[in-house]
Amino acid sequence: MKIPDNDLETLFLEGEGYRVERKESLGGASKDAIAEAICAFSNDLAGKGEPGVVFVGVKDKTNEASGWSLDENALQTLMNMKTDGRISPPPSLLVEARVVAGLPLAVVTVLPSTAPPTRFNGRIHVRVGARRGIATAQDERILNEKRRHLDMFYDARPLRGASLEELSILRFQEEYLRSAFPTEVLEANSRTVEQQLASTRMIASVDDPTPTALGMMVLGRKPRFYLPNFYIQFLRIDGVHWSDTILDAEEIEGPLSHMLSRADDKLRAYIQVSVEFIATDREVRVATYPLAALQELTRNAMMHRTYEGTNAPTRITWLNDRVEIHSPGGPYGQVNRENFGSPGAADYRNRNLADAMKAMGFVQRFGVGIGAARKMLAQAGHPPLEFKVEDTRIVAIAFGKPA
Repeated sequence: MKIPDNDLETLFLEGEGYRVERKESLGGASKDAIAEAICAFSNDLAGKGEPGVVFVGVKDKTNEASGWSLDENALQTLMNMKTDGRISPPPSLLVEARVVAGLPLAVVTVLPSTAPPTRFNGRIHVRVGARRGIATAQDERILNEKRRHLDMFYDARPLRGASLEELSILRFQEEYLRSAFPTEVLEANSRTVEQQLASTRMIASVDDPTPTALGMMVLGRKPRFYLPNFYIQFLRIDGVHWSDTILDAEEIEGPLSHMLSRADDKLRAYIQVSVEFIATDREVRVATYPLAALQELTRNAMMHRTYEGTNAPTRITWLNDRVEIHSPGGPYGQVNRENFGSPGAADYRNRNLADAMKAMGFVQRFGVGIGAARKMLAQAGHPPLEFKVEDTRIVAIAFGKPA
């Protein structure tokens, strides 16, 4: 992905074009403009298949340094644009401090997406020549057609044999769209329902309105009929061994939002609150587990698990001394056994599902769920969160607080 020095200098000296954007700093409106440029380069409307570059630290329309302070915080801010959830699906990019034509600059190199369209704050940005703007309906159609040729993620594949009638259009309009897009975007939208479904990857295309795996997960009336492993198995065991007495067992199924909501209900039901007296006139109520930590781990398991080649569900098993959350499928892509759970180690087996979960508010920011769960458990006095990372599954283990 790293562009050689000579090629990078050539791009820089050519000025703004379909592959180049220049910005003086990260101040003011420039931060959002840089994110829009990243989004546009990721969409690669021109179809050139070449990386786009944002140069930060150069005066507009000149080759002079802007005097902007390039430091680690600035580079981190640029890197965070990949995972802060405003650009989705997360783009493939590289952030570097480089000397270009004698100038110290921040250089953001963006690869074309294999799953366009990419959106920034719900809007599709594209680049035609040196112009950057909002995609037209025709631009969006072109990007959707590109995705059908490029996007091989399982969650975007059409489910042959399923029909559009298997999806809840009401849920799509009232739940998904209202969560995923700003009100003004929806009010100005003149696209048909089929066009909206295709744009959000819920169906294969307008011409082929077959539900995708994602569409069935998010909008399906009976998703488990087409996706046998798309459910959560919840067990409450009275003991510390799997062979001990089962107090509660439920197979939680349905569309994604219902499953996660029902899983939250089960977790709440078993989080007991104890009373600790700090002084004779004061008491503090303490939960046995922080709910938000278990939610993060459950949603992380649903997002990153494999839905291919297995009939195993996502499992939540609550024992007396611990809660185990099982996610079928081992590490994926850039994540391996050695770096699993480390800050910045993130990849997306189900890229479109991750995008949908972010749009619906189940994920606040990509790549931070494990770190957030660790922090919440530690702050509540729990032993360190543990993981069993195997080739065919990942198990998160949250231990109860010491007696």
